[in-house]
Amino acid sequence: MADPVTSSTSALPLVLASSSPSRLSVLRSGGIEPLVLVPGVDEDAIVAELRTRVPDPSPAEVVTCLATAKANAVIDQFADEVPDGAVVVAGDSMLLLDGELQGKPHTVERTVERWHAQRGRSATLITGHAFTRASPVDLFSGVFAPVTTAVSETVVHFADASDRDIEAYAATGEPLGCAGAFTLEALGGWFIDRIEGDPSSVIGLSLPLIRRAVEDHGLAVSDFWNR
Repeated sequence: MADPVTSSTSALPLVLASSSPSRLSVLRSGGIEPLVLVPGVDEDAIVAELRTRVPDPSPAEVVTCLATAKANAVIDQFADEVPDGAVVVAGDSMLLLDGELQGKPHTVERTVERWHAQRGRSATLITGHAFTRASPVDLFSGVFAPVTTAVSETVVHFADASDRDIEAYAATGEPLGCAGAFTLEALGGWFIDRIEGDPSSVIGLSLPLIRRAVEDHGLAVSDFWNR
């Protein structure tokens, strides 16, 4: 597990329930230095359990289920480390291509296969978000606020990348741990012709959705800024 990144004492605390450097970069670029707590979850088992309850879950149900599991895991595993009043944010992204959800490719070979299938085409990146907030009463009693969820969908138009560029991109290792086998903010940006929707959501977290979730708790997103 990565060492926690502590937040400034001058801002309200926000907990990021993720090890994703892209999600961390979204928050940092938005002026927030979160406390990073990495939940231990078995994503395959979570999806399998969801399918026992919902035989044909929608893509939105899958990603929100995973995000909710991560938020709950942080609450269960790190309750003593979550500051009073902190907002906990978790996310999960998958790419919807040809009616099938695509997660992280994990290997160079699978990354190359994915890019051969998606180059020159459009697909939808679906990002599920889960939010909860800890108050002093919640921490004292061991009960947290209910988890709420939201989903962002963004259409990604992939370039007709050459075999040479696909193989070179996969060999860098960058896309192996990324939903849809691509990044927008780094090397993968060369091969994204355009997007339709929220760019921060494509990177990993939707700033507009987080802002609205914070406002639902009677707070302003500027309360969390470290600068």
